[in-house]
Amino acid sequence: MKAYVGIDISRDTLDMAVYGEDKLWQFKNNPKDIARLCSLMNKVKPALVVFEATGGYEMPLYIALCETGLPAAPVNPRQVRDFAKATGKLAKTDALDAKVIARFASVMLPEPRPIPESQEIKEIVARRNQLVQMIVAEKNRLHNAREKIQERIQTHIQWLEEELDSTNKELALSIEDNPEWQKKNALLQSVPGVGPVLATTLLSDLPELGKLNRKQIAALAGVAPLNRDSGSMRGKRAIWGGRATVRASLYMGTLVAARYNPVISQLYQRLLEAGKCKKVALVACMRKLLIILNSMVRYNTKWLYAPIEVAV
Repeated sequence: MKAYVGIDISRDTLDMAVYGEDKLWQFKNNPKDIARLCSLMNKVKPALVVFEATGGYEMPLYIALCETGLPAAPVNPRQVRDFAKATGKLAKTDALDAKVIARFASVMLPEPRPIPESQEIKEIVARRNQLVQMIVAEKNRLHNAREKIQERIQTHIQWLEEELDSTNKELALSIEDNPEWQKKNALLQSVPGVGPVLATTLLSDLPELGKLNRKQIAALAGVAPLNRDSGSMRGKRAIWGGRATVRASLYMGTLVAARYNPVISQLYQRLLEAGKCKKVALVACMRKLLIILNSMVRYNTKWLYAPIEVAV
């Protein structure tokens, strides 16, 4: 009988359950206990090890599982929570969550995924996004603050901007040090409307680019319209889910592409003339731009039009 393991991860602890068994194991979320956990799982020989992506707390375990050769599958916490509700498990504790994740693994069979090669660039991009958000927040506070506080906020903004500049340089060096990233980055930025921010976001947060078909990549990024029909009722199509960081960067890139990219611009104007509202037209253009980029990476082909030096 195949063994399916579920692990609930928190900052301090790792709760582990095997589907069909009552026993639970708890480890500390540190290198020593993670090594013990991997040693135990080598004896269990699981068909699948599933855990939730928890904003970084899962990374030491994820790395250790991959290095040990165990089939690791990080999943979206929302999927596990919805699965728990569907099976009538409304209570929530770390131990119960581990059992639910183990059952989820046995039923849903998520595909094991190795750590993406872009993990380093992903962390730098995440830090860059944090810095940009902090700068925007501080600038918003600046307008309503008293004079003495304004000076302190201004000093902090200056520090954040210097840190952002250093992070941008580190990001550029990371891409230069990896020939594969450099190659993909050049392909992506050959498209009018795609600049360093969108290109690095796609490299880090959408490593599946070029490996999936057009429908799959659109759904993964959250730009595929989803049906809302029931009986004779035909609901309004809307995008939902997907990777928010990719969608946000893709939106900004599409705003530029709608003006300067001939393919996207023509599509945008055609949709507006057909009576579509601007937001709907932009989302359609986002999907079109993503599909173009997906095909370019898959077939290793640069943009056919002469690139225009306007980028996001």
